[in-house]
Amino acid sequence: MSIEPEASEPRWAVPPEGGWTADDLDTLPNLPPHTELIDGSLVFVSPQTLFHSRAVDFFNWQLQSLVPPELEVVREFTIDIDRYNRPEPDVIVVDGDVIQDPNQTRFPAGAVRLAIEVVSPESRSRDRETKPVKYARATIPHYWRVENHDGRAVVYVFEREPATGAYTSTGIFHDRMKVSVPFTVDLDLTAITARRSRAADPE
Repeated sequence: MSIEPEASEPRWAVPPEGGWTADDLDTLPNLPPHTELIDGSLVFVSPQTLFHSRAVDFFNWQLQSLVPPELEVVREFTIDIDRYNRPEPDVIVVDGDVIQDPNQTRFPAGAVRLAIEVVSPESRSRDRETKPVKYARATIPHYWRVENHDGRAVVYVFEREPATGAYTSTGIFHDRMKVSVPFTVDLDLTAITARRSRAADPE
């Protein structure tokens, strides 16, 4: 008589009292790639959509060609906001002097000039509500939110208002995006759409 082996249950790390800390992201074993820390809780990322992947690539490469020499563009890299918050924006523009070691795993939020989030269905509330509040409190001066509207990219641009410490909307861009801060940008947002989709669209 054979005995079927018992199915092993997944072992999930049990958070300590008060939640995980920013330092824990560097020491916890077997974390999935791009795990974030929000309010002491680990946030795991869903599989990327094609739109998300193309949009992140687009802003990463386009901004690298436009950014002033004293700044650097980095994709999918965590930033320290406080002890219990270490999010990973999709693209950031940071002060170049914080890039010191190829083995570093995070940047201080105070060095971030611009944070960009490309919205996915599972990240909608975080990107629209949770993260903008935290980024503004961390004094990140500029925040861009990129969304997929029926296959077309729409970029919502926000700037931190010093008197209130909160973000205020400074523009909504559909096919073309032109801004002068934090540096001059003029982008064709239709390039984010897959080439075949653009060719099939008479407009």
